[in-house]
Parts: sequence; structure tokens; C-alpha cells
Amino acid sequence: MTIRWGSYKIKGFYDELLRASGRPRPAAASLCKYLRTLKDKEIEEYKAASDLAIQVMGITFRVYSEEEGSIDRAWPFDIIPRIIDRKEWQAIEAGLVQRVHALNLFIDDLYHDQKIVKDKVFPAELLQDSVNFRKQCVGVKPPLGIWAHICGSDLVRDKDGTVFVLEDNLRVPSGVSYMLENRQVMKRVFPELFEDYSILPVDDYPSQLFDTLASLSPRPGDQPEIVVLTPGVYNSAYFEHAYLAQQMGAELVQGSDLVVQKDNCVYMRTIEGLTRVDVIYRRVDDLFLDPEVFNKDSTLGVPGLMRAWKAGNVALANAPGAGVADDKVVYAYVPDIIKYYLDEDAILPNVPTYKCNVKEERDYVINNMDKLVVKPANESGGYGMLIGPQASDEEREKFVRLIKRDPRNYVAQPMLILSTAPTLVGTHVEPRHLDLRPFILSGDKTVVTTGGLTRVALRKGSTVVNSSQGGGSKDTWIVDLEGAGA
Repeated sequence: MTIRWGSYKIKGFYDELLRASGRPRPAAASLCKYLRTLKDKEIEEYKAASDLAIQVMGITFRVYSEEEGSIDRAWPFDIIPRIIDRKEWQAIEAGLVQRVHALNLFIDDLYHDQKIVKDKVFPAELLQDSVNFRKQCVGVKPPLGIWAHICGSDLVRDKDGTVFVLEDNLRVPSGVSYMLENRQVMKRVFPELFEDYSILPVDDYPSQLFDTLASLSPRPGDQPEIVVLTPGVYNSAYFEHAYLAQQMGAELVQGSDLVVQKDNCVYMRTIEGLTRVDVIYRRVDDLFLDPEVFNKDSTLGVPGLMRAWKAGNVALANAPGAGVADDKVVYAYVPDIIKYYLDEDAILPNVPTYKCNVKEERDYVINNMDKLVVKPANESGGYGMLIGPQASDEEREKFVRLIKRDPRNYVAQPMLILSTAPTLVGTHVEPRHLDLRPFILSGDKTVVTTGGLTRVALRKGSTVVNSSQGGGSKDTWIVDLEGAGA
């Protein structure tokens, strides 16, 4: 038997399955007991079965490299799930709902009265220099007053077990299809575990997404025509676009499939003629949505789309301009934003963040670069950041110059010791760092996925979890120890 928890060294980390003593946490006890009974051959067979399932199901992600160009790779998946107790999850869920509610109020305020700026809670200069503020959206009233209908907030746990929000993704957050497919793979490979555990389901996400989108329709009462707008097959998240469209029973379209007529309504070209579209779940960035308003050279969007949206004849999810809150400098103000709009303290804390646009904080960052992680305000996927403790003197000096040149564009955070979870390496387990991306849907009601996409840094010692940079994923189980809600 290979998986012996006594030889599994946690080394000062918070581990998601095991206590420092090596004993399983209550929610993980049955799983750890089961894994302990497996022999090398069985482990290899389970791993092979999961790899085959991923291949058969066609679960891929797209990566880009100078040597190979654009290529599809099989989704990297670890068969040992992450487990969270339902009681703990309920507090996390409440914090996510609170956070997204406040952020939607913030976005709506910025495009209307800007009270939070006038009251000097949010600095005017940050708004003026925001690369994601769209002046074309000023005065627009989206359905239900909601701008970010689909949000993916990244959560991390530090060495003492505290859950922090690392960032909010409010533009076109991705990854939910992998959360769904991870569960399907686990059900194929370990059906017996789903009999022994009361695991809350995630399979209803596509229907929840459909209901959220349908609630935005400008023609209530009718069966809405919902489409998923994709940039095309070469986009890194195309698998997800196609998957969600298929699961919702919606049409997957590109910009050339849609047309805006003189009545300022959007129509889809079909074999039988034009069909009016009510809701567009767009996976195209703002600047490529409408060549009449944004990038004139864009072939990905639809001419006149903004006219139709402003007229209230079509709903866009997420709304253009929602990215104004998807900014790591704005992130630093979210606790203040929650307090301002809801008069509540934040349930989920932020990671302590130093804003380089504030001189005192900037000086601290420059003088302590070797202890901090420095991030640009609007990059994603782990790109453009500096992990100070692991960087060379030359790399740190380069970032000092970048910060001095454009302080507004950088924030810094202490190097968190991320939690770990047992991860299969060959036929034995080793701790690997991870994060979690739950998805929050906001429409006529707010729904949070029961769990989310757990991303794992598969390289030993690494804290970079992005699949494009060597990361993988696990299924995330929210376990009801009292047996309810299975």
C-alpha cells in the first residue's frame, strides 16, 4: 500500500485534507481511509481511467508558445479531490454573495452618479486612469441594474486556515466548464465514493446559468433566445464556450452570425431566416464587441450591438464596462466599497494590499521588493507579475522602474503560504499548493456554485496554479457531514 499518511509531510502549511498531526480532517476521514487501502496497481488503474475519460470526453485547454504556436492539450487533472465541510462553505458563500452585490452597486454608481467618488471613498484619479472604464456605458441602465452577471472570485487559504479573496474576475471569467467536467470524471472513476459521501451537486450550473440569463430578457414571458458569443475556435476558452452553449441548449455564435437591424434589435442568421436574439452571453472582450463604438477593425463583434443594448432590446452578460471593477487596484478598496454600499463589514477578507499610487505604500513596496508579490492592475493568468522572494536582483530592479514609471498600474501583496492538498505524483502523494474559483451568478436571484474550480500548482514548491503555466485541477467536494442535501 502506497498512500501512507504518516509519511506525508505538511511542513507548516494548512492542508485541506489533513491536520498537522497527520490525522484526516473530519470531512476527509472516509476519503483518506479509502485511499489508504489502494495498492500501486489500483492507483495506476484509476489514474489511467481518468486520463482515458478526459480523452474520450474531449476535455482540452489551449496554450500558446513561440515554438509550437497554438495547441490543444488534455486537461491536467488530479484524482484526489479537495474537500470542504458544508458549514464552512456556507460562510464563504455568504461572503461571496455580499461581495458581488456590493461590486454591482459600485459599477452601477460609477456609470451614473459616482456618489462613492464624490464622497471621497474611492479616489477620482483611479477612475480617471482606469483602462476598463467605458465612457460609452455612462447612463446605461442594464436589466435589474446588474453589470457582472457571472463572477469568478479567486479564493486562497493561508497557513492558519483563513480564507482570503485574492481577486475578482468580472469581465469574462472562465473555468466553470472544467469544474463540471472534473465532477463527471470523478463519477466515472470513483462511483463508489459518491455512494459513501453526501457531496453537494454542481451539475445544475448550466440550468442555473440559463435561468440567470433568461431573467435578463427584454421580452419577459416569452421563451428567450439566448446565444453564446465566442471569438472562435482559436480562443483559449473555446472548449468552454461550446460546452456551455451545448449544455444550455443555446446557439454558439460568432459575430458574423449576428446582425443589428434598423429597429435596433439583434438577429441571428439561420437557414430559415433571421431570428431575434434576446440575451447574449458574450465571451468577447469589450473592445471587440462593436466596431461602431470600440475597435473599428474588430471582426469579432457585431456592428450596432451597443445601440441595441442601450435601447434595451438585448441583454449582454456580462455588461460592457463591468471590468471597471475587475482591477487589482480597485480590489484593494473592496472592503470600503462593501461598507459604503451595504453598511456591513466584509465577511471574506482581502489579502493585505499595498497600492503603488499611494506614495507611502509605494515606498514600502520598493524597499521590500524581496518580500512581496507585485502585480499589474489588469493582467490575468499569472502573467506580468513578480514573485519577489524568488526573483533575481535584476528582475526586482526592473519592477522598481516599472512602478516608478506607472504607479497606478501596480499593487503588491505579502507572499502568502497557500494551503496544500495531497496530490498524486506517480503512485504516491505529495502536498501541492492550490486555490479555488467559485462562480457567482447574479440575475433575478443570486446563486453560488457549491464549490468551484480548484486549481493546483503541479510543480513542486510552485504557487502558480494557472494551467497555461503548469497548473492542473481537482474536483472540489462540498461535503454535508450531517447527510442533508445529497
